[in-house]
Amino acid sequence: MTEPAPASESLEQAFAGERQLLFGLCYRMTGSAADAEDIVQETFARALAHPPPRSDAPWRPWLVRVALNLAVDDDELGLGAHEPALTTGRYELVESVSFAFLLALEALSPAQRAVLLLRDVFEYSSAETAAALDLGEANARVLLHRARRAMAEYDRSRFVPARAARQQSLELLTRFMGLFAQQDVAGMEKLLADDVVAYNDTDGRYHAAGIPVVGRSKVARFHAGIARLRAHERPRVSVRWMNGAPAVAVEFELEVADGLAPRFVTLGELDADGRVRRIYSVLAPAKLRALSPSGTGSPSSPRRRRRARRLAG
Repeated sequence: MTEPAPASESLEQAFAGERQLLFGLCYRMTGSAADAEDIVQETFARALAHPPPRSDAPWRPWLVRVALNLAVDDDELGLGAHEPALTTGRYELVESVSFAFLLALEALSPAQRAVLLLRDVFEYSSAETAAALDLGEANARVLLHRARRAMAEYDRSRFVPARAARQQSLELLTRFMGLFAQQDVAGMEKLLADDVVAYNDTDGRYHAAGIPVVGRSKVARFHAGIARLRAHERPRVSVRWMNGAPAVAVEFELEVADGLAPRFVTLGELDADGRVRRIYSVLAPAKLRALSPSGTGSPSSPRRRRRARRLAG
């Protein structure tokens, strides 16, 4: 007679099978790959220390509940939290890791965000969502209604390019970055939508706009100004797919003058007319883990550093 597997072995198998789901959910909740990984690891640690009472029950609902509770309790979602993540998964999930979608989620409370993600991204039933969040179904439905109402503006302006248009997006962003390097304001303007918005996340460490830059002319002139500061440098440039959008990664050979980032990632999104409508540039070192060879970047996640600051204060 075969003896049953130890509980820890059963948990490890379940965790390996659910890890991708947990990470995807936590990344969308927090906007940070480092925070998501931290929460997933803490979920596993809690499961080892305090497993659910029924060993014969499926692990997924319990693991999802623990991970979501950790993500909700530590909620600090904002533009500064968004960290580029390499794109994987089904195409219908890709939109939900786009920077546009993550920014739209900022309008939601943590509970609304969790319900919306489970119902509209991960296709949980109403009963499964309520169970995962330890809510009544009526309460979960109210939260979903409010979340969808808060996402109405995003839904109105939403444009998800078909797979065939993804290459066009990549080519357009590559052209834009070339014109950026040449400080060609007129050339950049031709590629930009009238209402284009450029976001720059430096975490306060480097020269960049502290607020979104809005409008074709302003965005083009802003990028030309940055290019002038770095005209003497010869960076390494590579193309990636991150957060469901084309991205250009730029890394400089040497440490440069104070106030200039040693590397950054720029992501672009197109509108229905094939023009760039959003530009997201991430310069903060702690949020560029996906660029490092190991993918580990800083050994301490933003979530851990925030908690340390709260305890110290």
